[in-house]
Amino acid sequence: MDPALALRQRALEALAQLQIDYDILSHPPAATMEEIAAMGLGAHGEIPKNLFLCDHCGRRHILLVIRSDKRANLRAVARRLQSSRLSFADEGQLERYLGVKQGSVTPLAVLNDEECAVEVLFDADLQRLERVGVHPNDNRATVFLRIAELYRLIESHGNPVRFIEV
Repeated sequence: MDPALALRQRALEALAQLQIDYDILSHPPAATMEEIAAMGLGAHGEIPKNLFLCDHCGRRHILLVIRSDKRANLRAVARRLQSSRLSFADEGQLERYLGVKQGSVTPLAVLNDEECAVEVLFDADLQRLERVGVHPNDNRATVFLRIAELYRLIESHGNPVRFIEV
């Protein structure tokens, strides 16, 4: 089986296990926000940006999920977290911690984080939205669900998760 499809199935099973309602939309691969916009996927709900970050020492790994129309000030986020300088994690860290490749980063990838080492930070502005769309570990589909349910899923998995002002 295609590894991305296996990871997709695992994410969908986790949603079903917690009885989380969702809609899924299959589409051509969408690895960037520009590709997502070109397909009109945002008409179904907000599709946030997912930034996989690490601190200067590489000990702290953070998945920052922000509104698509925002830019993250990584210095301000680092200060808010009382962390050393934050930067984008490399491909090896992405695969090691989240089990996905660039272009498929998603909050659902924390289900692949067996050590629950990745902190998930949601932009506080996302709380005001009805639904968000995230890849189910495969950038050929988007799952639309309530942000509170996504938060509950991550929390039940055991990863640290919270909302912050970005």
